Amino acid sequence: MQESKKRKKLDMSRNDEFRYMLGELVKDLDESVRGAIYGGIYSKFAKIDLNSAKEFIIRKKNEGIISEELSKKLIDLLYKYSKYY
Repeated sequence: MQESKKRKKLDMSRNDEFRYMLGELVKDLDESVRGAIYGGIYSKFAKIDLNSAKEFIIRKKNEGIISEELSKKLIDLLYKYSKYY
């Protein structure tokens, strides 16, 4: 039996704190994109892994939806709340 590779994902024991911090970071975004950014980051980080959430953030930065500064803060937040599963 082969071990599956562990991936960094949201530390579910800190889920509420992460959701609050994520909400604080995206609160100044335009209302029309705020929910999509919040939901996209949260769902990818919680269900898939840190890398897919990071790629999502970078894609949104490249599309001009979020700033360079915000993308760095969001990526730092991912690392702060991640855990190997």
